[in-house]
Amino acid sequence: MYNIKLLNRISSKGLENLEKRGYFVSQNADNPDAIILRSFSMHEMELPQSLKAIARAGAGVNNIPVDKCTEKGIVVFNTPGANANAVKELTILALLMSSRKVVESILWSKSLSGSSEDIKALIEKEKGKFVGPEIKGKKLGVIGLGAIGVMVANAANSLGMEVEGYDPYISIDSAWGLSRSVKKAESLKELLESSDYITLHVPYMESTRNMIDNKAFKLMKRGVRLLNFSREGLVDNAELKKSLNEGIVEIYATDFPDEELIRMDNVISFPHIGASTLESEENCAVMASNQIKCFLEWGTIKNSVNFPNCDLGNVFKHRITLSHLNIPNMVGQITGILACKGINIENMINKSRDKVAYTIIDTDTGIPDDILGKLENIDSMIRVRKLQ
Repeated sequence: MYNIKLLNRISSKGLENLEKRGYFVSQNADNPDAIILRSFSMHEMELPQSLKAIARAGAGVNNIPVDKCTEKGIVVFNTPGANANAVKELTILALLMSSRKVVESILWSKSLSGSSEDIKALIEKEKGKFVGPEIKGKKLGVIGLGAIGVMVANAANSLGMEVEGYDPYISIDSAWGLSRSVKKAESLKELLESSDYITLHVPYMESTRNMIDNKAFKLMKRGVRLLNFSREGLVDNAELKKSLNEGIVEIYATDFPDEELIRMDNVISFPHIGASTLESEENCAVMASNQIKCFLEWGTIKNSVNFPNCDLGNVFKHRITLSHLNIPNMVGQITGILACKGINIENMINKSRDKVAYTIIDTDTGIPDDILGKLENIDSMIRVRKLQ
């Protein structure tokens, strides 16, 4: 039916639905109709002519050449929210670890093994070295209120923290899910100046690259604890190191450390394990596979990063989908070609996103190949697909 190429290990639970429908799913799939991946970098990969869609089993898509895909009419999906709880839990763990010297105390306790001293007395004597502040009553600034940011904000609020969020582009769904106790920061400057703890939950793009820079560090309270479990490149590491050495940042916790940061005593570094739970991997795989299925079989687009959401349902006799530039008279040209051949349109939908648009058309008769050719030859047409 369709060939699906895997570029990483993907949870079998997510692939079951595709395999049951007769899809060939393999790392060795030739001429793939779609690709499912996690962290594999596609930037040096040649995109085959057969490729119609790419699904990232996760949120970030910086490992995918999105602009190049858009030019070729390849729809790129991600799975927002599927790993949100896993990342939230790790963020809350790091929040607590940044306050209480848990790791240091564990390592110190283990070092006492085989000691000739009275361990109980020694522990009682030295435990003062591991004193740290409670998070209750402290102020947490959450930068980015998407699926993960909202969960972190609500969890921290439940733990007794005063929470302030900043996101000028917050979605309606996120706003509905946010606790009423979470305050809205009017500006990033306001949040940076007033927070005892700061956590980042924004995507990496040109506008967010090194958003935590020298100017940002100068605004922060002395002794702030900074967390980044979102994306590499959001924090200017050179300026961060200066701020750590100067005591502006008390603790930095991240799963994007570099070689120098790993060696610093006031850095808590993890591998990139935010979504490394069985539940998260399964959720991402199921969501990615379902998006691929709905797109290939029905033309439905949901959670794409380069094309608009578009859904005309899954009941139709004959259907074509068209990816094209978002310019005047494209729909007019499309319907005109169909009308000239006496093809009646039963239903249609057109959606746009930035410079591109996407159209789904249902007809009561099949569309001959010569008509498909005329549609493909329209100036500014990117791709035409015949589904049935």
